[in-house]
Amino acid sequence: MTRSDEGVPRADRAAAGPEHLTTRGSVAALYRLTAGHRPSIVLATVLTLVASALGLAQPLLAGEVVDLGGRPEGERGAFWLMLLGLGVLFAAEAVTGAFGRFLLERTGEGVVRELRHGLVQRFLRLEMREYHRHRGGDLVSRVTSDTTLLREVVSQALVDLATGTLVAAGALALMAWLDPLLLAVVAVTVLAAAGVVAVPMRGIRAASVRMQGSVGAVAAELERALGAIPLVRVHRAEDREAARIGERVDGAYGAGVRIARLSAVMGPAVELAVQGSLLLVLVIGGLRVGGSGQSLGDLVAFLLYASYLVLPLSSVFHAVGLIQRGVGAHERVRQALCLPAERPEPCPAPVPGPGGAPVLALREVHFGYTSGQPALRGVSFTVPRRGQIALVGPSGAGKTTLFSLIARFYEPDAGTLLFDGRPAAGLGLAACRARIALVDQSPQVFHGTLRDNLVYAAPHATEAEIARAVRLARLDGVVRRLPGGLDGEVGERGGTLSGGERQRVALARALLAGPALLLLDEPTSHLDAVNEAALAGVLRDVSGECAVLVIAHRLSTVQHADRIIVLEEGRVTATGRHESLLAGSPTYRALAEGQMLRTAGR
Repeated sequence: MTRSDEGVPRADRAAAGPEHLTTRGSVAALYRLTAGHRPSIVLATVLTLVASALGLAQPLLAGEVVDLGGRPEGERGAFWLMLLGLGVLFAAEAVTGAFGRFLLERTGEGVVRELRHGLVQRFLRLEMREYHRHRGGDLVSRVTSDTTLLREVVSQALVDLATGTLVAAGALALMAWLDPLLLAVVAVTVLAAAGVVAVPMRGIRAASVRMQGSVGAVAAELERALGAIPLVRVHRAEDREAARIGERVDGAYGAGVRIARLSAVMGPAVELAVQGSLLLVLVIGGLRVGGSGQSLGDLVAFLLYASYLVLPLSSVFHAVGLIQRGVGAHERVRQALCLPAERPEPCPAPVPGPGGAPVLALREVHFGYTSGQPALRGVSFTVPRRGQIALVGPSGAGKTTLFSLIARFYEPDAGTLLFDGRPAAGLGLAACRARIALVDQSPQVFHGTLRDNLVYAAPHATEAEIARAVRLARLDGVVRRLPGGLDGEVGERGGTLSGGERQRVALARALLAGPALLLLDEPTSHLDAVNEAALAGVLRDVSGECAVLVIAHRLSTVQHADRIIVLEEGRVTATGRHESLLAGSPTYRALAEGQMLRTAGR
């Protein structure tokens, strides 16, 4: 199976590195998510810094205003000029900061959009084994809740960390210029707060990973229950399922409460430190005004800078906490982007094979899902370009596995598949799948209209082609019954249709694709006797246009096949027509006698 990182945005590939992230590495990895958005981030950062600089200039002007306010009336012109300048700075700071924040939010949304595009593309192309290893709801949560948390990190935390640090440094530098002694008082209290904050910071990351995992588990469990809601209702299992999902909800709640408890320590610690430093500055500075030559304006400016420290320091500590939470979400997204996936390929126009080449040939194909018991052992057979071939055998013989290999969901461990005489590996996935159509035993019907479901494999089908497929699949009655006909809604998973109707919708969809090889997995499993006989006629008609390979257990489906292949324990044990296999194959005879007994007992 080919693997690919193509089609994944640059930010996604940057996020998919295999390294184990430390706290410092976390910031670097999260920063790499912004690839392609750096100009906007730089502009937003510059605007934020400009707004912060305008804010830092205000205390100096405020101090001058205080000093000028106490001077004689004749010098009040400068006072009003300074006051006007203070108002202009305030307005400029508000406008500049608002525009910078808008750019950051837009950048965050852009990063999340790229991540979601990349995750969706990756999840739709995962190797088939991965769908069995990972629950669908958990994968969905990585596209939704995890990326939402990362948006907050990109749009807030990274820039707040940088600008908050620079603004705090600028404020501290101006405070040192105004009064080094008072700065020392402030520094001691802030460092004490930093020491207190460092303790809970280490636990936030682990709690965040647990919370995001629990949220994913909630989505997976809920999807499981909703996907089997008739079974849940019939067996009165609503309370049991609610309790099962509730355990996951409680897990997310516990992790969220732990994050809240740890985060609750950080904010007050910073605020208390700054407020305590303000009180100390007020007391010590007030005693020093006049005695040491310090002016009241300088003290006011210093106090304003000390109060201004609350915002940048709070933003820095909040950003660090948010980054710790974002690391958990980033790790889950990174792991998802590293899952093995098929390589996206263009679908070339079919090229005719060598003259007389069968549409499909298998040569000594071996395959196993795990390192244990093999599912197929040296299977070889051919499917001609026209006609109906039936695969029969007891459960576990390898029939559905063969279909999975033909559809290139898996690669054989040994042996060769050939389409039109060409090795499948050389044709590529898209070219192989363009030759086939598949109808599962449990057919998939999507939410939407009947037309949407029919043209899924042939989006550009004409009305005449759709009408022919409807007629062949005996869907005329469904079209008449549905409000809106072809444009009528079929409900979630085709809930407004019966099992047999869903089977016929899947068959019509496959026929509309015009395949060279039609794969049918137990097509009569949901059909009554009348529709089963009708389907037999459809298959006879279709087999004159393309090859039909059908897995079946009912004699009515296989006894008129052009050739029957008997599988047993992953091997082809017999081939032939119905009459010859009854005489020469004990396995087929046992299957046929069992079918006859079941039919007779009805």
